[in-house]
Formats: sequence, C-alpha cells, structure tokens
Amino acid sequence: MPEQNFSTKRPRILAVANQKGGVGKTTTAINLSTALAAVGESVLLVDLDPQGNASTGLGIPSATRAITTYDVLMGEYRLEAALADTGIPGLALAPAGVDLAGAEVELINAERRHHRLADAFAEYQRTAPQVTYIVIDCPPSLSLLTINALAAADAVVIPLQCEFFALEGLTQILRTIDTVRARINNRLELQGVILTMHDKRNNLSMQVEEDVRAHLKDKVYKTVIPRNVRISEAPSHGKPALLYDLKCSGSQAYIRLASEVIQRERDSRKAA
Repeated sequence: MPEQNFSTKRPRILAVANQKGGVGKTTTAINLSTALAAVGESVLLVDLDPQGNASTGLGIPSATRAITTYDVLMGEYRLEAALADTGIPGLALAPAGVDLAGAEVELINAERRHHRLADAFAEYQRTAPQVTYIVIDCPPSLSLLTINALAAADAVVIPLQCEFFALEGLTQILRTIDTVRARINNRLELQGVILTMHDKRNNLSMQVEEDVRAHLKDKVYKTVIPRNVRISEAPSHGKPALLYDLKCSGSQAYIRLASEVIQRERDSRKAA
C-alpha cells in the first residue's frame, strides 16, 4: 500500500491525454482518480471533454450539471462553484457539458486563451481545501481544450490501446508534449504510458507492448489494463469499475496503476 497523502501543498496535476479516440482515456481518468482516492489521496477530476463521459461515468446526469468546466474557462464562475459530489470519499468532479465545444471558438481571441485552466487552478488552490492530485480528462483531439490541459499540467499520462494504429497516435501526442513544453509550459513531462485493452492471448497486443517498451523503456508503466467486460459495463451504471466490481481484473489493475503513479511521484521528488 502506498503512503497516503504523499504530496506537497501544491497538488500534482496530471493530464490524461491521447489525440486518438477509443484508447481508454476516460476510463483511465475515472478509475485512476478513484484508485488514488481509495488509497487516501484527495483528488479532483476535471472533465474537459465536451462529450462529458467522465461526468456520466461518475453518475452525474447532464441535467444536473448547472455549472461546468465551460463556465470556468469562460471566467463566469470559479472552479469550486462547478464541483459536483461524486459520493466517493476523497474524489470531487468538475463536470463538462456539450457547451464546452463552443469554448474553442469563443476563446480563440481571448486573453491568456492557453492558460485559462491553469489560472482557474491557481485561484482554486489559494482558497480550496487541500487537494493532492488534479486529474484532467482531455478530449480526443489536439484542440485549445487539450492545450489548456497541457499548459496547466505537471505531467501527462498517456493511455495506449494495444493495437497497431494506436502507435501512430502515440507519436503525435509525444510531439505535442514536446511542443507545449518548448513553447508554453516548460515543466511538463511524461509521467508514463499505460497500455490498455491488453489481451495476452492476442499476438498483436503482445507485439505492441514489446515495441512500446523497447522504445520508451521505463516510461511505460509495469501495470497493463486488460480487456475486461466489467470495465466496459461500469459507466452504464454511473460507477467507476472499482465500485462496480472491485475484484475484477480491470479494477485490480487500476489499483496497481495508482500505486505506480504515486511511487513515480515519490521518486521524482527525491531526485529533484
């Protein structure tokens, strides 16, 4: 079991991002956040995807999302006003709605358009109760929303589906991280790549894993997320997989992933 509440006063901000859709990004954001909360961390999950799937997956109906991340980015409300109760101890949610898609156009000429989310976090941290991790669920595209997430983040967690075309998406997101680090946020780093939808009976899954580990080495988490029907069923019940079926292989994998994430944070601070 990892040490609880391992952080400095400033929360660690992790963006869960991949420009390719269907790789398990939102599933990872939900279940990693839940697993971190389960081991004693205080976590804020920020839904920055106009589809709002992270919000739905945590049981927050669209009709109840009166204030969303759209309102926060537009400067109409502070972040704390948007927070929804997930019913999970230690886990809060800033929900998203379809209006978030309009932020792309509305912010294009706005002042500090790349830093709206970072500014909201900074204001939140001055007045809010202690939060040790902020996890951002990014949209599956290179958009102004994704750039806002990367500009605010300390590190990126990349979910990678164990299929051939996913490797092309990995190259794109790594280039994006490099560009944002060079131009907008020089502290941004790759926390790790998590292999998702892994099937050890499938030769392609094993080949993708081998290739990615050979290329990125210890930047790939030891934990892999298996292809698991219980993970797929959980969002329809408005629950993380860890609450829907704690004993399933997918839930157990996300618990191990949370342990790895915290251990990497511990190691990073020791090296600093």
